[in-house]
Amino acid sequence: MKYLCTILLAIIITNISAQDFYDMNTIQTIEITFEENNWDQLLDNAYATTGDYILAQSVTVNGEVFDSVGVKYKGNSTYQSNQVKNPWHIELDTYKDHEYDGYTDIKLSNVAKDPSFLREVLSYQILRQYMDAPLSNYANVFVNGTLIGLYSNSESISKKFVNSRFYSKNNTFIKCNPPDGAGPQSNDFPNLEYLGQDSTDYYDAYELKSDEGWQELIDLCDTLDNHIADIEKIIDVDRALWMLAYNNVLVNLDSYSGGFKQNYYLYRDESGRFLPVVWDLNESFGRFAMTGSGNLNGTTAKQQMSHLLHENDGDFPLIRNLLAVPMFKRMYLAHFKTILLENFDNDSYFTTGQTLQGLIDAAVQADNNKFFSYNNFLNNLEDDINGGGGGPGGGATPGITNLMDGRNNYLLNLSDFTQIQPNISNIELSADAPVINEIITITAAIENENAVLLGYRTDLVDAFQRVEMFDDGAHNDGAANDGVYGVEIEITDAFTQYYIYAENDGIGKFSPVRAEHEYYTILATTTTPPVGDLVINEIMASNDNTIADQDGEFDDWIELYNNGTESIDLEGYFLSDDGDDLMQWTFPAGATINANDYLIVWADNDEDQDGLHTNFKLSAAAESLFLLDSSGDIIDELSYANQEADISYGRFPNGTGAFQIMDPTFGAENMGISSNDDLEEQDLQLQIFPNPTYDNITILSEKQIVGIVIYDLSGKKISNHNLVGTKIQIDLTNYYNGIYIIKAMSETGQTIVRKLVKSGTYTN
Repeated sequence: MKYLCTILLAIIITNISAQDFYDMNTIQTIEITFEENNWDQLLDNAYATTGDYILAQSVTVNGEVFDSVGVKYKGNSTYQSNQVKNPWHIELDTYKDHEYDGYTDIKLSNVAKDPSFLREVLSYQILRQYMDAPLSNYANVFVNGTLIGLYSNSESISKKFVNSRFYSKNNTFIKCNPPDGAGPQSNDFPNLEYLGQDSTDYYDAYELKSDEGWQELIDLCDTLDNHIADIEKIIDVDRALWMLAYNNVLVNLDSYSGGFKQNYYLYRDESGRFLPVVWDLNESFGRFAMTGSGNLNGTTAKQQMSHLLHENDGDFPLIRNLLAVPMFKRMYLAHFKTILLENFDNDSYFTTGQTLQGLIDAAVQADNNKFFSYNNFLNNLEDDINGGGGGPGGGATPGITNLMDGRNNYLLNLSDFTQIQPNISNIELSADAPVINEIITITAAIENENAVLLGYRTDLVDAFQRVEMFDDGAHNDGAANDGVYGVEIEITDAFTQYYIYAENDGIGKFSPVRAEHEYYTILATTTTPPVGDLVINEIMASNDNTIADQDGEFDDWIELYNNGTESIDLEGYFLSDDGDDLMQWTFPAGATINANDYLIVWADNDEDQDGLHTNFKLSAAAESLFLLDSSGDIIDELSYANQEADISYGRFPNGTGAFQIMDPTFGAENMGISSNDDLEEQDLQLQIFPNPTYDNITILSEKQIVGIVIYDLSGKKISNHNLVGTKIQIDLTNYYNGIYIIKAMSETGQTIVRKLVKSGTYTN
């Protein structure tokens, strides 16, 4: 059976929440009020001495007032005591237990080195496609009623950050920046060089953000330098390769790949591996020229910077020692080429840059403290800017498109990227919905390869295991040497994430191409209960703004439906999201569901509220849900992964069909995904044609679309398209036959659903 053989295609234009503090399409408003008139001097004094926060009388974020808040200046080269517009760190909970939209730390950069105002926000947008990275947008900052200027507003890499991405927060956490600041005056750089077993030798290059962990950092450096065969046990190599490829493609040299070898964090996850996290991208796109082995003077030198920079440089052990492993180097080249093709060869980065430029145009004009002129802002997306507004903003700055268009053309004509990559197609599972403990076969057609691996895991915090796939006729792969590779794996959990990697002597290829950051998902069941009278009909695992409970809280919810002709007394029935505790929550006395009717249960871990509220919450990342009768028998269950906010997962047809993502129909009949024909009469604002298609689709909209994401039926992201306009074309040639779901974001915020069938040959 084909994987993704019955996937649905629809367009969902989402309503952007005004409460999303890092929504890229809005400018935040932050107002700081001090009782003291000499607030700037107080901040300067604190910066120069203790580094402590000072008390602001209040901080107002988008109209919401927080009293008694800690604020301070931050930054290294972008801070100056004699300038009005300095970077800020606002800590809402220094003195009181405040938070805004779930955030307590606000980091505001003053755009001192970027005429375009785009580098940080645009660079993070690209990075988030390939590894966990901060959210980022813009904010206007006022102090005591006076506009200070427009800032970039980027998510703090804190314990809240790692907990939300890596599902823990108390493990070793290291900021890889010298505590006293990097610069030519120092030789202490966080380059992961092994300096011996004395932890004090590392103090000047790294800052420990956890209570302990120096020995674990030393073990990482020792392994990298002296035991490279064990490196995957102690660092997420794939994530490190994405980081190194990204830094190089974007000429982001104020990073591990540049002169000071800094601006990243390391967090050790529950599997015992360090996970790198990139930060501080204000000098990306060639603004910083120091490579660590010389300066890149002029845009042409940056365009032609080697994609293997520091491959043989002992001062950069992460680059030298990883790329010395042939498979890691081929993986690095695969990731490198993916970044080029998905962002720069198709000009999607330029389209996003134009959209951001239009968003902030008026705010830049109003910023009287900016470091460059308004004309510099208008021109630097494309053209080089020589000089600037003085201070830290001075120096030559490449035009982003001038740099990257030339760099893309230069790199893609190098032999490492013109060589033929493996092709991966026709991925098939022997069972689309396996039962736990079942052994299944995964096969794929591969060309231009000499080795094929399957990576898989059963928990989001686990490392992917890699096993070899074979074309020998002995692994349910068909005939030997027919180009079809197979491998058997045992399904041991409700969900299994996997990807396929193939390589030849020169370069590798992943499927999906953003693996390991993205992956395919197999959903399994513990049993295969038939659809009966009582079923789980619809769930929402990330309810931001869809519907509130009786107390006004937007909690996860589970909808049951009674297909039968008689009411059902639910007293003593059970719901659970834990396969090891199937009787986790019990329906109370008086709980009933009428024939052909719906019942909502709030999954909010708050049983003290009136109504039906469970003692567990649903996870948007991945979850199993079980419904049991009073005898303890499972009468329905489902597994899911990667649920989007305010999008539900329900049966279609209502009560009996398979689960698919859909627009929520809380306590009402599931409508599923309608066809183009059904909706064109209702709403002509958006059209898709041809339908069916075997290669390309064209999307016509009366309203501006600012981005499209394609998902599979389980909600797993397949691809991201940073496309803007009212007429958009998407190439589906390399997609498997079937039906897909597309989420398109508009400037107006509206939901329109479409269905499109993909048929034809997958070529990859």
